[in-house]
Amino acid sequence: MPEKKASAHWEGAGKTGKGAVSTETGALKDYPYGFGSRFGDDRKGTNPEEILGAAHAGCFTMAFAFALEGAGITANSIDTKAAVRLVQDGAGFKIDRIALEMEASIPGIDPAKFDELAAGAKANCPLSKALASVPEITLKATLKSA
Repeated sequence: MPEKKASAHWEGAGKTGKGAVSTETGALKDYPYGFGSRFGDDRKGTNPEEILGAAHAGCFTMAFAFALEGAGITANSIDTKAAVRLVQDGAGFKIDRIALEMEASIPGIDPAKFDELAAGAKANCPLSKALASVPEITLKATLKSA
């Protein structure tokens, strides 16, 4: 399997400096981030937690789609949000919770099978595994009428 690559560049001090993140695909190219977009209300940049949330939501959603496919089921749509909470930890910070919320429209699926496949996707997506040190990763899975 190929490695996926990303990079970050930073100039200046922690609070007043500015950075930029990029991905090898170009989906993010010198995209700004800094103290204001991480701890304040600056909406002109991103932050590591937001990117992590997007990655986790995307990974989980794809894992769920593959789990459905393995069960011979195809979803009309799957939408996932991730809320990543950063909290003070002594002199630093830590991520103490990631809350995933998924809504899916899947014709003809049994609700128990839906719950089983969603829980399995949460437990087995590569990012959930990589984030195992996060004390709390939750999933609220809602089956919408197809």
